[in-house]
Amino acid sequence: MSNIAAVLRQEITRLARREARSLTRALQKASFQFRKDIAELKRQNAKARAEIVRLQRQALKGGAAPTAEAPAGKVRYSAVSVVAQRKRLGLSADAFGKLVGVTGHTVYKWEHGAARPRSAQLAAFAAVRGIGKTEAGARLEALRVKVPKGRKTAGAKQAN
Repeated sequence: MSNIAAVLRQEITRLARREARSLTRALQKASFQFRKDIAELKRQNAKARAEIVRLQRQALKGGAAPTAEAPAGKVRYSAVSVVAQRKRLGLSADAFGKLVGVTGHTVYKWEHGAARPRSAQLAAFAAVRGIGKTEAGARLEALRVKVPKGRKTAGAKQAN
């Protein structure tokens, strides 16, 4: 008799578990989808926060935002063109960086091919292509950057 009772108990347990699984399967699927949606929202939130921080830093820095003068299409870039533009305007890497909205070290990396500008920086770089020394000086003055008056030679730097 005890054998029948044990078999009956096992069968009831098996059927109860099976029924519980079928009832909770829809909840498991919904829970999985909710977790997936929450993870995506967290990623979007992190991107938005990073963008806010970047824009706040740029505003505090007084960096140049990409202007409407930049061409809408693709902007060609090469390390040589950065050097040529900077020398054409007669600016130091630091002053050119302020004009474009980056640091002087970043300009140095661009010139030596160690880094490439991002799309927003490319737009600012393209906007600088069409300006002359006078306008570059005016923009830098507006940004309150010390504009070099004349170039010093290596010998003059050592004498100072």
